[in-house]
Amino acid sequence: MQIANETHRAINAVWRIESARLIAGLTRIVRDVGVAEELAQDALVAALQQWPQSGVPDNPGAWLMGTAKHRAIDHLRRGKRLERKHEELGHELESDRDATPDLESAIDDDMGDDLLRLVFISCHPVLSTEARVALTLRLLGGLTTEEIARAFLVPEPTIAQRIVRAKRTLADERVPFEVPRGPELEARLSSVLEVLYLIFNEGYSATAGDDWMRPALCEDALRLGRILAELTPNESEVHGLVALMEIQASRSAARVGPSGEPILLFEQNRARWDQVLIRRGLAALERAEKLGTLGPYALQGSIAACHARARTPGETDWVRIAGLYASLAELTPSPVVELNRAVALSMAYGPAAGLALVDTLVSDPSLARYHLLPSVRGDLLVKLGRTEEARIEFERAASLTRNARERDFLLERAASCARSAQS
Repeated sequence: MQIANETHRAINAVWRIESARLIAGLTRIVRDVGVAEELAQDALVAALQQWPQSGVPDNPGAWLMGTAKHRAIDHLRRGKRLERKHEELGHELESDRDATPDLESAIDDDMGDDLLRLVFISCHPVLSTEARVALTLRLLGGLTTEEIARAFLVPEPTIAQRIVRAKRTLADERVPFEVPRGPELEARLSSVLEVLYLIFNEGYSATAGDDWMRPALCEDALRLGRILAELTPNESEVHGLVALMEIQASRSAARVGPSGEPILLFEQNRARWDQVLIRRGLAALERAEKLGTLGPYALQGSIAACHARARTPGETDWVRIAGLYASLAELTPSPVVELNRAVALSMAYGPAAGLALVDTLVSDPSLARYHLLPSVRGDLLVKLGRTEEARIEFERAASLTRNARERDFLLERAASCARSAQS
C-alpha cells in the first residue's frame, strides 16, 4: 500500500511537470485542444494502472509522451485522417508505407513552440476571463477541476462547465493553434499576462474565504510565468511580470502570522523574505529594462524592487515609488493605481498629501465596493489623529471585504481606534 501511495504521488508530480508539454504536442497533431487533453488523460490513466506494478520509469515524461503519441496515432487512424494530417505536417508518404515513425517524430518537433501555442490558445480573447483562468490552470498548470474550484472557492460543477464551454468555443470558433504574429501579438500577449497576473493575485491576497493567502496559486502563476519568459525571451513585459511575481512571492512567509492573520508590509520580519526569489526578480527586472521602455508590469516590478532593496522600512525610497506610480497612471489610468499612488505620496510627503488624493477618489463609482479605499483612508486618518473618522472607515472596509482574515484584521483596527478615542 505504501509503495502504491508513493507511486501515485510520483505520478501526480510528473503530471504537473509534463502535462502541458504533452497536451501542447498532441494539440498540434489532432488540432483540437479538447481531444488532446483526453488523449493525455488516457496516458495518465495508463500510468496509474501500470506504474504501481512495473515501477516508475527512468524517464516518466518520455513514457507518458510515448503512450500519448500512440493514442494520437490510433485516434487519427480511426478517424481516417492520417493521410491528411501527414500532408499538413509536410510529409510525403508512399501509400504502402507505415506512417507511425514519421508521425511520432513529428509530435516531438518544436515542443517549445507547441507549448507557447498552448499558452496563447488557453488565454485566447474569444474566451471570458473566468474561462481563460480555468483553462490555463487546467491545461498549463495541470490542476484538476476540484483543485481549481477549491482555489477560487467556486463550486466544482461551475469550473467544469467553464472548462467544457471554453474548449467547445475554441473548437466552434476554429481558433488556430499558432503563435500570433505582427500587431496581433501584443494584444494576445497582454491577454496571457492578464491571466497569470489574476492567478497570482488571487493567491497573494485571496478575495474571499478563510485564508489570507493561497500560496499554491502563486506558485502556479510563477511557474507558468517563468516558462513564458523562456519561450518569449525578447518580450520586456513578460520579464516585468515575472520580476513582479518573484519579488512579491519572496515576502510570502512574512505576510502571515502564526494563526494565519495578515502582517502588513511595515510589520513584516524582512529576514524572512526569500533572498533567492528577490535575486531572481531583480535579474528579471534587469532583463526587462534592457529590452526597452518599461510597460505596466515592469513598472510594478520596479516598485516591488524598491521595497526589496530596502533593508528596513525607513530605507524605502518612497519618492521614487510615487514617481513610478505616476508613470504607471499615465500608461494605464486607473483609480486603483491612484489609490496606490496616494499611499506612496503619504509616505514620501506626509499623510495629508495622501489623504488629499484619496478624497478625490471617494466618489468614483468603480471604487464604491472596493474595500481598500476605506481601509487606506482609515490608515491615513489614524496618522492624522482623526481616530473616530478612521474607525468608521475601517468598519466600512470590513463590511466590504469577503476575506475572513482581512475582515477580522480591519475590525480589530476599528476597535483600536475606538479605544484610542475613549482614552
